[in-house]
Amino acid sequence: MPSPNTPSLASYVENWRPAPVTAHDPLDPGPAAAVSALLDLPAPAARAGDPLPPLWQWFHFLHWPAQQALGPDGHLRDARFLPPVPDRQRMFAGGRCEITEPLRLGEPAERVSSLAAVTPKRGRSGELLFVTERQEFRQAGRLRMVEEQDIVYRSGRTAAGGHPQGVDRRTAPATDAPWQLELRPDAVLLFRLSALTANAHRIHYDAPYCRDTEGYPGLVVHGPLLALLMLDVVRRGAPGRTVRSLSFRLHRPAFADEHLLADGTPDGATVRLRAGSRREARHATGEVAFA
Repeated sequence: MPSPNTPSLASYVENWRPAPVTAHDPLDPGPAAAVSALLDLPAPAARAGDPLPPLWQWFHFLHWPAQQALGPDGHLRDARFLPPVPDRQRMFAGGRCEITEPLRLGEPAERVSSLAAVTPKRGRSGELLFVTERQEFRQAGRLRMVEEQDIVYRSGRTAAGGHPQGVDRRTAPATDAPWQLELRPDAVLLFRLSALTANAHRIHYDAPYCRDTEGYPGLVVHGPLLALLMLDVVRRGAPGRTVRSLSFRLHRPAFADEHLLADGTPDGATVRLRAGSRREARHATGEVAFA
């Protein structure tokens, strides 16, 4: 329990109002081809002039900081939208996306990032700070898409006892959902995904660090990979339909070498999504609405 004299997380961000920042990207087709290879697709999911699959904007607008700017966990020590919280620990909680019209590969794009909300909450493990970052994407001067990402921060580390003792290598659970997609991410896949997203967080590639410092039983699967896996269920199940909005929430971490199953249940113009394993029925959940 924190001392009665310990400042609340809210006190550190009372006057924290980072200004918006603008970035540009040519939306080169190369990353889409690389992600398609990562997912073992027979051909690139999108080429120059094609619409970019939902959430694949994560492979563009990348930022490669100087090595000295990284902390011991591989995360940035300081950045525009990192709250000034001591001994900061970060977790990706989920997000939403509204797509007026999809981004198209090969056309220069602009992204304006801003702070949308900062909300202190108290959970079972102590005080938490929910930070929502808003990103507006434009092409040819038109607003094409708005994305919001929810990131949870805490001060200090959680007890290692909250993590599983070992990696569960049993086969994926059975489901009667009409759309299904299995994946068993290994260390190589997680390493390649980290490289494609400029993500240096050590929990995704440094197994001794995961076990000895963070208390995880193995390498942690990227939260965005769970979201991408659920969205790929939709892309494969309804290749002719256009996604207008999506939302997803990350619940419990998955680990390298666990058998994951993403499934989708369509209901008219919407699809309910889930990614789970034999150990955990809901690592992530989501919903997609079609045009």
